[in-house]
Amino acid sequence: MTASTNGAHAFAVEPNPNPRTNAEREAELAHPAFGLAFTDHMARLSWTAGEGWSDRRVVPYGLIALDPAAAVLHYAQEIFEGLKAYRHADDSIWTFRPTANAERFTRSARRLALPELDPKDFLGAIEALVREDRAWVPAGADTSLYLRPFMFATEAFIGVRPSHTVEFFLIASPVGSYFANGVAPVGIWVERTTHRAGPGGTGSAKCGGNYAGAMAAQESAYAHGCEQVLYLDAVRGEYLEELGGMNIVVVFDDGTAATPPISGTILEGVTRSSILQLLADRGVDVAERPVALAEVVDGARTGRVAEVFACGTAAVMTPVGRLKGDDFEVEVGDGGAGELTMSVRAELTDIQYGRIEDRHGWTHRLI
Repeated sequence: MTASTNGAHAFAVEPNPNPRTNAEREAELAHPAFGLAFTDHMARLSWTAGEGWSDRRVVPYGLIALDPAAAVLHYAQEIFEGLKAYRHADDSIWTFRPTANAERFTRSARRLALPELDPKDFLGAIEALVREDRAWVPAGADTSLYLRPFMFATEAFIGVRPSHTVEFFLIASPVGSYFANGVAPVGIWVERTTHRAGPGGTGSAKCGGNYAGAMAAQESAYAHGCEQVLYLDAVRGEYLEELGGMNIVVVFDDGTAATPPISGTILEGVTRSSILQLLADRGVDVAERPVALAEVVDGARTGRVAEVFACGTAAVMTPVGRLKGDDFEVEVGDGGAGELTMSVRAELTDIQYGRIEDRHGWTHRLI
């Protein structure tokens, strides 16, 4: 585990004059949906080309004023991150691998020609906001406080160049399970006509355009009775890439596993890398290699593919029960949640909630 940084002291706090009452907050925390309720405050910083980053504050949660010509509204120059805060049994509050999120935020900023945020400010904003809104961190099973840092171009200028003014915000939302049915096997629609990203694009950056471009395919998945969409590579259309918002891992009947490699077209997931480490700790041979759709479909039919799971911060690990496409539909294993999937998920969440030893030093105390 890592010690707290000193970045939070740099943020001036403006208390919300009209916070939710204890009763209102407790009602939100009783059964938190995903991303619908938000805490009383948000953190913010401002950047200008001449002065750099300034104006570090925690302010009341509220509307953001934008000029209609703000660059983000026209050219989508923005990035975001996602991580969580967890309440442990002793009421201390922790987060998970925030430095990895800060580093990815930097890489995304560089790709979108946005200013890089010092990791001390990234962590300081998290610490300052969570300390102010600590009562919003839920204590129920599989609940947490979802943290959403984001940065966007604000200059009122209709021209194609990087913005000279930028804002960073951090908002927080108490959440439960990402999927309405909790941890249950999902159906995956394999998308063949559109692609999430291509070589040299923004696939490895966490920017809104990647997700906006995925929404039509996600609607197609719903129409075909599936919860998520899986994209194939844009060059040959033969190899697994990632889901609309999660990485994917295939487990074979001999106990080995495979996942698409980090090659610039998929997001380098923090949860993904953590799971790969936990699998390696167990002696599981995990290959980061191109995984052909045909290999997975044939393997599901023959039993060679024993489990498939998707992983990401929001859903943690989600078992895949079936794969469906225009010309096929196959069940993975027995259609249920795989043993390895659920075992590793339990280990990962036990680390995040402080129920077992954090032997990799991933957890970071906020309060």
